[in-house]
Amino acid sequence: MEEAIVLKDVLLLLAELFGAGAVVFGAIFATYKWVLKQNKQDVEIKALKEEQTLICYGVLAALKGLSEQGCNGPVTEAIKKIEKHLNVQAHK
Repeated sequence: MEEAIVLKDVLLLLAELFGAGAVVFGAIFATYKWVLKQNKQDVEIKALKEEQTLICYGVLAALKGLSEQGCNGPVTEAIKKIEKHLNVQAHK
């Protein structure tokens, strides 16, 4: 009878250890998946920023073309704002 109690205690201890190990492994795996997701998002954000920069240069070129054709006022103001924005972003 004592052997049955000892065996029961050993099995309970093994079950507890297995459960604790599963929880730790789950937490590590969840953290690993989160880091992978963050890295993927960082790559996507970098690509979007590069695309937005190209769009800004395109808009700036179009505004400068309008300025050369004699459009003033808001065109000149927009050119100054875009150039200032691009300059500030380049120095970050």
